[in-house]
Amino acid sequence: MEIDWAALGSVFGVSLVVTVALVGLFTLGIAGLSRHERAVERGGGAALAVTGAYTCFAACLGAVAYGIYLIVA
Repeated sequence: MEIDWAALGSVFGVSLVVTVALVGLFTLGIAGLSRHERAVERGGGAALAVTGAYTCFAACLGAVAYGIYLIVA
């Protein structure tokens, strides 16, 4: 049995980058919802913050769904 270290390193690198990107997107979504909540408390509205947050959550959902598709197919 021989291990292809280059392929293993490539998989590790890609999975690390995708994981950091997904966590970053989810964090931006949470921050957008938090910003909206603070704006509502002050009596204003922040529709752009909610739209951005939902866009971030949709991108996360799409990436997770694509990953599940790759595993199942």
